[in-house]
Amino acid sequence: MKKTILTGMLMLGITTNVSAANVMQQAKEMFKPVPYGIPEISDNPVTNDKIELGKALFFDPRLSKSGLISCNTCHNVGMGGDDFQETSTGHGWQQGPRNSPTVLNAVFNLAQFWDGRAKDLQEQAKGPVQASVEMNNTPEGAIKTINSMPEYVEMFKKAFPDDKSPVTFDNMAAAIEVFEATLTTPDSGFDKFLRGEKSALSSKELKGLTIFMEKGCADCHGGVNMGGEDYFAFGVVERPKTAITGKDKGRFNVTHSTDDEYVFKAPSLRNIELTQPYFHSGKVWSLHNAVEIMGSAQLGISLNKSEIDDIYSFLMTTTGVQPEVVYPVLPAATTATPQPVLK
Repeated sequence: MKKTILTGMLMLGITTNVSAANVMQQAKEMFKPVPYGIPEISDNPVTNDKIELGKALFFDPRLSKSGLISCNTCHNVGMGGDDFQETSTGHGWQQGPRNSPTVLNAVFNLAQFWDGRAKDLQEQAKGPVQASVEMNNTPEGAIKTINSMPEYVEMFKKAFPDDKSPVTFDNMAAAIEVFEATLTTPDSGFDKFLRGEKSALSSKELKGLTIFMEKGCADCHGGVNMGGEDYFAFGVVERPKTAITGKDKGRFNVTHSTDDEYVFKAPSLRNIELTQPYFHSGKVWSLHNAVEIMGSAQLGISLNKSEIDDIYSFLMTTTGVQPEVVYPVLPAATTATPQPVLK
C-alpha cells in the first residue's frame, strides 16, 4: 500500500517534504541500524575460544589443497569483505562462476550465497573448502591437515570442551561461523541517522535516501542489511543485457522451479563503496552505472543523472566502522601436514 501511494504521488508530480524528521520516520519503518556487539547464533554459542579458532581457520590457506587459498582470499576483511574480482580465482587459477559476496554483515542474511543454497554461515563455510573451483579439498583432507598440527587440536578442545572428539568438519565450520559473526560494521552515517541523529546526513544524502525509498529501491534493499532478506528476479521489468547477467539462472539451480529462473538473493548495500564490482556476474564496476541499471531492470524507470548522483551520495553513508582484525599467527605445520598440490 505504501509503495502504491508513493508511486501515485510521484506520477502526479507531488514531492514529499524532504525534512530530516519526516524522512527519518519513514526510514525507521524500512531499515534498522547495524546492532552493536556480536549477534547471537542459533545452536552455536559464541565464546572467545571459538572466535580465536574460527579466525585462525578463516585465514589459514592450508585448508585448501594448494595451500594457497583461504576464506580471506575471496572475502578479504581489509577490502570490504570481498576480493575485488569479477569472479573469484580458485584452485589452479580457475575462475568461479559468480562474484564473491561480502562477508561483512553476512550474519544478518536470511541465507548465504547468491542463490541461498546455504541456510547459514556454518553451512556456507563448508562449501568453498570442497568446491573444485575454489579450495578443492575434501572434509577428510581438511581434518587431516588440522589434526597434523597439535596447536590446532588444543584450540579445538578449548573451543568445544564438551566434545570427546572435537576436531570435526562440522566444528571447523561452526568456529568459522562464529568468527564471521564478529565481522559487522556498525556506526555508519546512516546508522547514526536511524538512531535519531538528524545531522548525520547532509541535505544531498537526505535527498538520495528519499529518492531511494520513494522509487521503491528499499522494497528489496531494506532491513538491517539493506538486502539479504529475500529473493528477487534480476530483471523484474526489463532483463539487463546478457553481457551483465550472463547465463546464470540463479536460484533455479537450487530449487529447479521455473519460477526461480534468474532469481537471486538481494545483496546487501552496506559498505557498497568497498564491494565493487557489482551484481552476481561482477560485470559492472561503476556504482552510478549499477544504480541506473537497477532503475530500469527492477523498477521500470529511467533515473536521471541528478537522481542517480543523489542515490549514490546516500549509499556512501552506509559504510560503517570496519572490523579491526589482527592477523593471527597460525599453528606451525609438522611433517604430517599434507604438502600443497597445485594442479
